[in-house]
Amino acid sequence: MPPDEKMDVPFPALTPSQRLHLDIYGYVVIENTLTSDECGTLIEALQKLKHDIIAAGRPTSKDHDQSTKVRGAGLAHNKPTHHDFMRDIEQADPLFAAYITHPRMVGMAAEIIGGEVRMVESNAHINTRSPDWESQDPTTHKFGFHRGTDVPFGSHTRHGLYHSNFVKTLTNLTDLDPDDGGTVVIAGSHKIDLPPKQLIECAYQDRSLIHQVIAPAGSTLLFAEPLIHATGHLTSERERVIIITGYGPAQFPYWGDGELTDEFKAQIPPNQHLLFHGRQNWNRRVKEREDLMTPVDPRPFELGTWNQRD
Repeated sequence: MPPDEKMDVPFPALTPSQRLHLDIYGYVVIENTLTSDECGTLIEALQKLKHDIIAAGRPTSKDHDQSTKVRGAGLAHNKPTHHDFMRDIEQADPLFAAYITHPRMVGMAAEIIGGEVRMVESNAHINTRSPDWESQDPTTHKFGFHRGTDVPFGSHTRHGLYHSNFVKTLTNLTDLDPDDGGTVVIAGSHKIDLPPKQLIECAYQDRSLIHQVIAPAGSTLLFAEPLIHATGHLTSERERVIIITGYGPAQFPYWGDGELTDEFKAQIPPNQHLLFHGRQNWNRRVKEREDLMTPVDPRPFELGTWNQRD
């Protein structure tokens, strides 16, 4: 690939202990990936998008008529609810594109995928506690557990380290205390090739297997999609705001429901063409960490302007 088509991203993007944590549990939480100011600007942009989507009649991401959507984005479900799941947000605001192209996010995903990456989906959630939250016993509460890809088809091991072909960066823009509904996962399930129903049943029998994300605003949950996960049980009076990018190998298709406009495409610089368009061949140009103890690339990166990256 010509030099002007490569993004400058950190490699390795994880410290040895962070990398080991992900290998063992299927996830790791990285604090301070975004500053408080960056979180604030993203929250403001997401709240505006939510307001505009509601004002437009709550179009869904699956609407075939793109003109019904708001700057390409729509909701997962169009019924009014305490939980607004906004999908295909990549061109709804330049700040969302800045998150997708954030070098630290791209670098972390590339390290776990083991090579070049493309964005396969971009989403955000704004939710408050369920209207019936008081009737739900937290010791017996059931989560919407799921995984995004099967273990044997979504994973491989190289140089003794785990890799996955579907990775997400989920950044909480608001603080997540124990009662704020942080993401829950069944730790280690990313390597267990058993029916999810069995793993979920075992996790309910021993809830120590269920780990919940508790982290300050600006923290990123990096996880492999074979990991069984769900939204946590929110019982506080606070709103939970998160932004997510799903990444896959460069040859994977985009599997959102959005369509990039010609105007947006014209703004994509050469070094992000692969990230937004992928490549239609099977050469994934492997770049894998060969030694767990290789030091992390410590350079700081800002949210910045998405199409002005080095």
